[in-house]
Amino acid sequence: MTSLDRVLPGLSRLALLPPCCGEGALAEAAYDAPRALRLTSPAFRNGAPLPPLYSSTEGQNVSPPLAWGGIPPRARELALLCEDPDARATTPFVHWTLYRLSPTVHRLPEGLGPDDGPLGAVQGKNSRHRDGYDGPAPPRGSGVHHYHFQLFALDAPLDLGPHADRDTLTAAMLGHVLALGELVGTYERP
Repeated sequence: MTSLDRVLPGLSRLALLPPCCGEGALAEAAYDAPRALRLTSPAFRNGAPLPPLYSSTEGQNVSPPLAWGGIPPRARELALLCEDPDARATTPFVHWTLYRLSPTVHRLPEGLGPDDGPLGAVQGKNSRHRDGYDGPAPPRGSGVHHYHFQLFALDAPLDLGPHADRDTLTAAMLGHVLALGELVGTYERP
C-alpha cells in the first residue's frame, strides 16, 4: 500500500464530515484507526461533569490533568484535540489543540499555559483564535455540552509550525494515525 492509498480514504472521510452538530463532526471520525489508547483524568471520569475549575467563565480556565497508556511502539508523535460538538455557532468548537507531543510522555499536568509544552510539544489555535486551552463556557440554558478530549498516536512527526489550528492539524494527521483514544467530560450552565 502506498502512502497515497492510505491518505486518499482519509481525505474522503474528512471531506464528508457533516457541517452540523453531532459525533460525526469530531476530528476522530476522519480516521480509520483502532481505539487502543486509554485516556483518563484524575479530575473527572469519562462521561462525568468537568469541575468548574476548568471552565473559562465559572472557573480559572486551567487545562485539566490528563494521563494515557497503550501507546503503540511505532508511535513517533502524539496529538491532542478537545472539541465540543454541541456548540451551535462553530461545530465543533475547538477548546484545545496540542501536537508534537513525544510518545514518551504519558501525562499532562493541570494548568498548562499557552506557551507550555512538555518535551517540545506545541499548543495551537482554539476556536477563539488563541493558542492553548480554552475551557467550557456553553451558553446558559443550552443544555449539557460534551467535551471530547481526543488523543492520537502518529507514525511520523508532523511538519507543523507553531499556531496550527484544528483543520491544519487534522489534515496533517491523515494517513498517520496508528491509534486513538477519547475521554469525554460534560459541562452545563443552567
